[in-house]
Amino acid sequence: MNWLLIGEIVYVTILAATCIRIIYDTRSTTKTMAYLLFAIFFPIAGIIFYFSFGINYRKRKIYGRKEITDTGVLEELKRATTAYTNDALKHAGTIVQEYKELARLLVKDQQSPFTRHNKVKLLLNGEEKFPEVINAIRSAKDHIHIEYYIVEEGGIAKQLEEVLLQKVAEGVEVRFIYDDFGSRSIRRKTISRLREAGIKTAPFYKVRFLLLANRLNYRNHRKIIVIDGHTAFTGGINISDKYINNKKGQLYWRDTHLRIDGPGVYYLQYLFLNDWNFCSGESLQPASFLFPSPQVHKEEDVLVQIAASGPDSTQPTILFSLLQAVYLAQEEILITTPYFIPGESLLEALSIAALSGLSVKLLVPGVSDIGLVNAAARSYYDELLSAGVEIYQYQKGFIHAKTLVADGKLSVVGTANMDYRSFDLNFEVNALVYDCDFSAKLRDVFYDDLKDAERIDPEVWADRPIYKQMAEKVARLLSPLL
Repeated sequence: MNWLLIGEIVYVTILAATCIRIIYDTRSTTKTMAYLLFAIFFPIAGIIFYFSFGINYRKRKIYGRKEITDTGVLEELKRATTAYTNDALKHAGTIVQEYKELARLLVKDQQSPFTRHNKVKLLLNGEEKFPEVINAIRSAKDHIHIEYYIVEEGGIAKQLEEVLLQKVAEGVEVRFIYDDFGSRSIRRKTISRLREAGIKTAPFYKVRFLLLANRLNYRNHRKIIVIDGHTAFTGGINISDKYINNKKGQLYWRDTHLRIDGPGVYYLQYLFLNDWNFCSGESLQPASFLFPSPQVHKEEDVLVQIAASGPDSTQPTILFSLLQAVYLAQEEILITTPYFIPGESLLEALSIAALSGLSVKLLVPGVSDIGLVNAAARSYYDELLSAGVEIYQYQKGFIHAKTLVADGKLSVVGTANMDYRSFDLNFEVNALVYDCDFSAKLRDVFYDDLKDAERIDPEVWADRPIYKQMAEKVARLLSPLL
């Protein structure tokens, strides 16, 4: 028997079946072409890669188990959310009238309430975030909910552990979700200590076979802390010592986080409950102690709404919310992101804004911690520069913040990068703040960061060596897979 011929027939059959599945199962044309090219031109490895990382779980709804199971509670939440939002929109000021389409998008798509009477505090880098978090946790009376992508062994992780153990001893209930890949350094000893002390822990979608694990591709990139249902933290800063710039010679990390007090916490709590039920196997339903009467802050009255999406959501909500924010802007759009692989829709939206006379500024790292991602990002700069977008490369260190400011009125701070992974694969969360005073602060931070950045000269950029341009274009072919 000609085993070589039989092997070739079997391989071609498997390859053809894989290509059919890629075409049928992948929604994005760009991603479809990328997976097809990878499967065809990288024998065996391309097929293994697709089945390990490429299956469309948003379409297959494997994460449907995350939903709150009590349908009566769900219907009441939907009714209350709609009524609360309509009332808030009616009494809100002119800012919301300018961005009401964005607010209604999030209500209709994911039942995220538009909330008033919040107090919001901007926290820059670990130096500001971690003391604020520790002090807030120390004040907890009933429960503490923590959900993080990266928790890394070190001084701040130890400090957090000590205060959590103290609160558990006082009778406070603590639940802790950690991404099994991102927080792999704590999976053994630290998690065992937390469990022995009475802290409830759950890994998000446990990775069992590292090399061929499709679930490795779907990461919980959220950073959420909810304390007693009325105080919350979210943003870009993980739990790691590298976010604290207190050591001579270490790489400077620039990042942004938020503290929210008031009704804006409710949807973050709701997200945590869904994620907890999926991870832990429990069925923790909404109750009054989890959603207490809001502590309103009328003296500030900051308007807050939460956008979240992942493979469990019907639509790429975070992408849609960013697109709507760009389309509704009238004068200025300021974006900071560490990873910029925008896809055609966001690329076109930013180009249209710049060509329409808006001031569009993009701040990205001078040097990325992931070289291939950085090369893919640079492949998009030509189109943006030719449209009039100003691109700045941060030089002081690594900028990890994920923010947007539109017209000095709307701010977005969260966990989502501007790339395919955040829009389609990761579980992400962004906070939208409709407020002039807060947006003015974040706008000032953006312009302060520009002092440590270099603006790309379009003419110089166009003249860079051909081999660099070619490498970037090749990286762009792979960008949907990064």
